[in-house]
Amino acid sequence: MEKFVTYFKGVKSEWGKITWPERKQVVVQTVIVLVIVIAFTIYTYGLDILFEAIIKNVFKLGT
Repeated sequence: MEKFVTYFKGVKSEWGKITWPERKQVVVQTVIVLVIVIAFTIYTYGLDILFEAIIKNVFKLGT
């Protein structure tokens, strides 16, 4: 039981040392991540459509 108490006292001590980012910084970084995710999603979707068309044409030529 003593180990639990010591552990949580250490956690409480370290928790006070954390420096949290400003709200503006969090919002800006979140927007950047969302834009990158959306861009890669659109890119991947475009590649999917392209490869689907290529594969359909290849199999159409073979028959």
